[in-house]
Amino acid sequence: MKYDFDYIIIGSGFGGSVSALRLSEKGYRVLVIEKGKWFKAKDFPKTNWNLRKWFWMPLLHFHGIMKLSIFRHIVILSGTGVGGGSLVYANTLPVPKTAFYKTGSWSQLADWENELRPYYLRALKMLGANRNPRLFDGDIRLQELAKVIGKEDKFEHPEVAVFFGKEEVKVKDPYFKGEGPEIAGCNFCGGCMTGCRHDAKNTLDKNYLYLAQKKGTEILAEHEVYDIIPLDNKDGATGYKVSVKTSTTLFKRKNYFTTKAVVLSGGVMGTVRLLLKLKIKSLPGLSERLGEDIRTNNETLISVSSLDKTLDMSKGVAIGSILHTDDNSHLEVVRYSKGSGFWKLLHLPYTTGKYAIFRVLKMLWAVIKFPVSYFRIYILNNWSKSTAILLFMQTVDSTLKFRQNIYGRMVSSVSSGTKPSPDIPESIELTKKYSKIINGKATSFALEALAGIPSTAHILGGAVMGGNTDEGVIDINNQVFGYKNMLVVDGSMISANPGVNPALSILAIAERAMEQIPNKS
Repeated sequence: MKYDFDYIIIGSGFGGSVSALRLSEKGYRVLVIEKGKWFKAKDFPKTNWNLRKWFWMPLLHFHGIMKLSIFRHIVILSGTGVGGGSLVYANTLPVPKTAFYKTGSWSQLADWENELRPYYLRALKMLGANRNPRLFDGDIRLQELAKVIGKEDKFEHPEVAVFFGKEEVKVKDPYFKGEGPEIAGCNFCGGCMTGCRHDAKNTLDKNYLYLAQKKGTEILAEHEVYDIIPLDNKDGATGYKVSVKTSTTLFKRKNYFTTKAVVLSGGVMGTVRLLLKLKIKSLPGLSERLGEDIRTNNETLISVSSLDKTLDMSKGVAIGSILHTDDNSHLEVVRYSKGSGFWKLLHLPYTTGKYAIFRVLKMLWAVIKFPVSYFRIYILNNWSKSTAILLFMQTVDSTLKFRQNIYGRMVSSVSSGTKPSPDIPESIELTKKYSKIINGKATSFALEALAGIPSTAHILGGAVMGGNTDEGVIDINNQVFGYKNMLVVDGSMISANPGVNPALSILAIAERAMEQIPNKS
């Protein structure tokens, strides 16, 4: 049978970009479909006040690089655009600790720590990982915190996907023997998470996707998939019909393509949402485990605004330092560039507690007790210049379940363990100590104070690995149970809590999955 493509990849993030390059290298005709837009350096917003270019909210005609999704149990930050989450993430590329490989539904399938080691190294090389060479005010204060808690030896400069050449000076590709694009030296502006306007960030469109296109991969941006139908009306052994519609126009234009195989790489918010919808009609053979084992990194995101005008928290890469506070936890200082103060509109004074009424009363009391401080934070100061965002993560495990309700919307429920909470004792204590060091006041996302709903930028799972259809949605090689020539390669395949930014792990597992596919004969 003649197909439009050998492989259609849905999503261009960490899993989709690896798949595109490796499949095109094997001789396959590849199409990548991405609902977001193409972005060049000049297209990114100067600050996050430019919501049209920063947020993804199509109903308001906002077609930016970051999407905010609110559920009953979690608020999720995710990426959109060609390059997926790499456009908006904080560049860090940590390798998880041993516990990640020995827990979860995938733990018995392989010796994952040894199995994935060469693929981690390959991914680090592909993204041009370097140790952050410079510390700035926010990082230096984290180093002071390390001394206060007796963990000086646990403070480190992370590996990040950034080119540290001469500031803002462009050079020929230093990574792929001249086959890649030009890149410029980082100027430490702190703008990584609004999109790098200086071509210093090694986003996926500068490596995997760039090289894939040179091998013949086609990328169709501003389109989203709404249906996948097996051509044989059975298990997809003879291929699939993939239906798409435009994602950035008021009136949706529809089209379809035929393909021998499909790779789902839209992340949890893309892949799981789509498969839950298709399980009802087009793909009824999907595992009943679909939507289960949704995880976060058991994290908190707390902003601390300093009242010391001499500090500049905006300088540096997005995450320039990490403090490992115990075997299961670590703390990172995150920053936005000077002028990017939008988040303060969605932040309230930081409070903790089990009941909403007490949290609200504590918040009001904080404002009454320190009116001048909060006036300076919300009205007078440059928020991003004075504010360090404390990202605390743990490997402690708890899971949610996503399902589709009667209205066709994806909703959450608690699956196992305790539900995610913004009240983590270790995080609370570290926030207090850091606030004292920088003479600051803490704030957090409004839904944490008002509804007790935590936020995450690392949503994982929902289509996890298992030994059979009762244990997972995909097998050891990322093949979907019940269907031929269909793979899941993105954050939804992550089957345990890595406790760190998952980007590198997604890349490594994707590299392994693509290596299992033979060359086109």
